[in-house]
Amino acid sequence: MGSSPQSSSEPGNVEIGTASLHEAAGRIGALPSAIKPLTSSFRIFGPAFPVQSPPADNLWIHRAIYQAKPGDILVVHTGNHYEAGYWGEIMTQAAMARKLGGLVIDGGVRDSQRLIELGLPIFSRTVCIRGTGKDPDGAGSLGAPLTFGDVQVEHGDLVAGDADGVVIIPRARIEEVVAKARSRDEAEAGIIQRLIQGESTLGIYKLP
Repeated sequence: MGSSPQSSSEPGNVEIGTASLHEAAGRIGALPSAIKPLTSSFRIFGPAFPVQSPPADNLWIHRAIYQAKPGDILVVHTGNHYEAGYWGEIMTQAAMARKLGGLVIDGGVRDSQRLIELGLPIFSRTVCIRGTGKDPDGAGSLGAPLTFGDVQVEHGDLVAGDADGVVIIPRARIEEVVAKARSRDEAEAGIIQRLIQGESTLGIYKLP
């Protein structure tokens, strides 16, 4: 089994693009394209802490902040209910105090301008001002596997996010995929130099 990813501050790795990782992994792991960073400068690269939240309820997300470890990235499924602001300034401040690595949520957040100012990397499906409940009997989970469309997310998987979106790499394949993504980026840098020097994409890729 591959080693767990480090936090987003790990030198070098955070600069690997999500598209490169997705391609290097065999075109797997891309979360829904609607999930995007609140600002294009946000990037994440670290271990997943999956959270299942009941629709329009954020109690399990509050709990996750205090069960996750420093550097963990909360990856939250909201039962396909998007019209709610599950996360805002208060939870961001709590997550920062706990030194979490960021948030990926298939749902809404609010206080968006303040969240951008605070700087914790947040990726969400939407921004929504509607509030949520906190039902102590609501069904949810912490650290258990989740499924986002055709992507399964397990505790310790690599979560990488940038302006293009979010990709999940299975924990057992992290080292392999990161190495392949680096090689892919190096190869593309060489292609770019050839284009600058006057070659064509048709010639380089031997396209008809």
